[in-house]
Amino acid sequence: MTEPTSLTPRASRDAPKTLQKGQQTRAVILEAALNLASHMGLEGLSIGALADVTRMSKSGVFAHFGSREELQISVIREYHVKFEEEVFHPAMRVARGLPRLRALFDRWVKRVSVELDSGCIYISGAVEFDDRPGPVRDALVEMVAAWQVALTKAIALAVSEGHLREDTDPQQMLFEVHGLILALHHDARFLRTPGSLERVRVSFERVVSYYATPAGLALPTTNSSPQPARPKRG
Repeated sequence: MTEPTSLTPRASRDAPKTLQKGQQTRAVILEAALNLASHMGLEGLSIGALADVTRMSKSGVFAHFGSREELQISVIREYHVKFEEEVFHPAMRVARGLPRLRALFDRWVKRVSVELDSGCIYISGAVEFDDRPGPVRDALVEMVAAWQVALTKAIALAVSEGHLREDTDPQQMLFEVHGLILALHHDARFLRTPGSLERVRVSFERVVSYYATPAGLALPTTNSSPQPARPKRG
C-alpha cells in the first residue's frame, strides 16, 4: 500500500516555495486572516476587517487576494498546511501500524486542545458551509477528505501489520475516531466540561481495544491512560 507523503493536494504542493516580491506581505496578511477566521469563522472574514488588523488599505489587501472568496480559500489552505506540519508529518515518523495510528490521534487531540480558545476551522467551516455549495465549501471538503484518507490508510496499515483484526472496516473505525474528536471539541470548547481531554483518550483506547489483535493490545500506548478491557462482540 502506498503511504501518503503529504495531505496537501499536489496542485498546491507544486507552487513555488521561494518567497518572491509581494509574497512576504501576502504571508503576513494570510497569518492575520487565519487568526481572525479561527475566532470569528470564515464568514467573519472581510477585506475591510483584515485591512484594519494589518493596518493596510483595503485596496492593498484586495490586490493580494482579489475577492473575499479567494481570501477564505487561501485561509483554508494555510490552515491545512499548519495542520499537516503539526499533526501529519510528525506522526509519519512513527512506526507504521497501531503506533502510527495512535500518534496521529494523539497529535490531533493536542491540536484540538490548543484550539479550544479559538476554534477549528474544519469544524466551524463545516457548520458554516455544510449547505452552501461553492468554491469555499469545495476547498473545505477537499482538505478534510485528504485528512480522512490519511487516517483510513493508517488504519488499513495497522490491519496489514497484524495490530488490528483482519475484519476491521477502516471506514467504520474512522467514523468512530472522528466522532471522538467532534465530541471533544463540543464538550471542551462549548460546554467547558472538565476532564474532556482525558475522556477522549480513554475513549480512543476503547475503540482500539475492540478492533485490536492480541499483538496490537500488547503494544505500549503513547499516554498513561489505562487500556480498558476489550468488550465482547455481539
